[in-house]
Amino acid sequence: MVQINWTKIAVDDLKSIYDFISKGSKKYAQLEVIKIKTRTKILKTKPLIGKEVIEKGNLAVRELVEGNYRIIYKIIDKDKIDILTIHHSSRDLKRREII
Repeated sequence: MVQINWTKIAVDDLKSIYDFISKGSKKYAQLEVIKIKTRTKILKTKPLIGKEVIEKGNLAVRELVEGNYRIIYKIIDKDKIDILTIHHSSRDLKRREII
């Protein structure tokens, strides 16, 4: 089973998502964070399930989508995946330095 490591950037992204949504509803903010975290659990058994992140041009950098968010991750080796960032799909990923 693959180990999933959340980078500091990804953890900060989750906090920012929670803070933004919680301005309207703490309940929905918590639900969104739970949905994102739950979505990543599939990577433990199926690390290649995500599609390649075209903007990065690196086959090891892949993404899952949960709602409006792109969960960008990198396959480090057969035993480890790093969650690099949680990125809102309406924003330009090319402007972010994530790897």
